[in-house]
This record gives sequence, C-alpha cells and structure tokens, in this order.
Amino acid sequence: MNFSYRVGWHVFRAFYRFYCGWNVYNAERVPLTAPVILACNHCSILDPPLVGSGFDRGINYLARKSLFRFPVFGRLLHSWSAIPVDRDGSGAAGLKSILERLLAGGAIILFPEGTRSPDGSLQPAQAGIGLTVIKSTAVVVPVRVFGTIKALNRDMVIPRPRHVAVKYGRPMNFDALRAEAMTCSKARLKQIYQQVADQIMAEIGRLQPCEDKETFP
Repeated sequence: MNFSYRVGWHVFRAFYRFYCGWNVYNAERVPLTAPVILACNHCSILDPPLVGSGFDRGINYLARKSLFRFPVFGRLLHSWSAIPVDRDGSGAAGLKSILERLLAGGAIILFPEGTRSPDGSLQPAQAGIGLTVIKSTAVVVPVRVFGTIKALNRDMVIPRPRHVAVKYGRPMNFDALRAEAMTCSKARLKQIYQQVADQIMAEIGRLQPCEDKETFP
C-alpha cells in the first residue's frame, strides 16, 4: 500500500467499525502475496471498500472511466491504482488491465453478478468473470457481504448506521478447467466460462453469517 491507499484503508476501516459495527470473518484466507481474484456478491456501493478493508493488502478496484474525469477524485483513483472500465466492466481495455495487474501479482475485486442486486438476494452469475479467471493464473476467493443494502441502497444518499459484515471463503483453484480451455472448441470454451462463474456464485451462496443474532438479506 502506498501512503494514499493506506490512509483510505484506515478511514474505511474506522467507518465500518464505528459507524456500522462491522464483523470480518476468515480474512486469513486471502493470500497476501499471490495474484488473487476476490469474487463478491454486490448490493451497494459500500461493498468494494468493505471487502478491501478486511485484510492488510492493497488491491486494485475497478472504477468507471467517467469518474476519472473529476480532477481531485480522478487523481485519488490513480493513486490507488484503480482500473478504469466501461459501465459494465466488459470492455477489452478493462479486461487487459485486469489481467496485467493479476499477472504482476496483484489482487482484484470482481462481482460475478455484474451489477448490484436490487433487493440483496444473490443474482445469477455472468460469464465475464469466468473469462477473466480462465485467462489468468489467479486463485479465486469467494466473498460475501451482508447488510450493505440496508446501510446504503440505490435510493439513499447518506449511509445509515446499519450492521455490516464480510466473510471470505476458501480459495478456489481452476487449473483443470484452464488446461481444458487451451485445447477445447469455442462452444465448450463458452460453457467453461459460465461453468466457472456458476461455481464461484455457488460458493458465495454457501457463505453464511457466523452468529445467530446476525440477520441480513
């Protein structure tokens, strides 16, 4: 982490701890040096910094290209090594940048659902994350956030002090499917992308709150 990122990391941790009363589970499952894809469900704009604040490692966030046009905010995003992407994150330039960061040993947060859930429930996974996984060598850590849609949903401007939590799953390895993808047909390749996406989403769905008193959508 550089100085700018470290400051932001501490600010977000303080916000989630004191304003939201957060819980973090199994952060030790995130590799601190190897390339890793953090694959998380998506309910709120609070999700990316919540996932990234749970462990002591700098990660690469994705941000819409339009956000880089604002002078101060744009410089901040650059200082955090954020990756500019199209609105849906599927552009070729964005994918190239993501793979370059992973090849360099970096960590990336991706959302298999592609967009925020309207009600907090898990949505079907899109094949895009499968493509990224297959073209990289990174391990995949499934992640699930809880409570963020109650703290800040699409209709809110100011976050509410609601309890949130983040839970990290066990790393997933897709070397066998990567090997198959090198020689299979195009039709099978598309199936592999979706198969990987579905497997990741299934693991996210298996992550549940660790305390009975925690109730989340």
